[in-house]
Amino acid sequence: MSTKWNLDPTHSEITFKVRHMMISNVKGNFNDFTVTLETEDDTFKNAQVKATIQTGSVNTNNTDRDTHLKSAEFFNAETNPEIIFESDSLNNDITGNLTINGVTKPVKLEVDFGGINVDPWGNTKAGFSFEGKIKRSDFGLNWNAALETGGVMVSDDVKIAGELQFVKA
Repeated sequence: MSTKWNLDPTHSEITFKVRHMMISNVKGNFNDFTVTLETEDDTFKNAQVKATIQTGSVNTNNTDRDTHLKSAEFFNAETNPEIIFESDSLNNDITGNLTINGVTKPVKLEVDFGGINVDPWGNTKAGFSFEGKIKRSDFGLNWNAALETGGVMVSDDVKIAGELQFVKA
C-alpha cells in the first residue's frame, strides 16, 4: 500500500543560479509549483515524484529580466506554461525526465533526505534538499549575446536546487 505525501509550500523552494557575463551569478526562483510524492514506506526508496513548475512564476527580483525569461527567447511561458519533472527512481539521488520548453531530457540530481518529524499539530513531515546542474541549450533555451571581451552574456550551465518539505496525507 502506498503513502501519499503532499508538498508544504510555505516550507519549500525551487531555485536556480546562472553565470552572467562570465563574472558573477544571477539567482532566481519559481513562486508557483507543486510536487507530489508517493512511497511504499518511510525510507522513500524508489518513491515516485512529480513536480510541476509554472514558468510564469519565475522571479529574479528584476521585472525586466523576469519578463525576458518568460518570453519566447527563454521559457516561452505563454506556449509552455509548465516545467515538469517525473522521477524514475529516488535513492541517494533522483533520476527522471525533465521537460522544459516542450523538450524532455533525462536528468540526475543529488538528494539529501533530512528525515521525518512530527510538528506540534500532529502532522508527520519529511524534508529533502536537492541540487544539480543542467545545460539550458539541451532544452532549446539558446538565447545569448557575445561580449566584446570574449565569452557570452549567459552561461549554458544552470545550477538548480531546492528545499522540499512534505506532509503525510
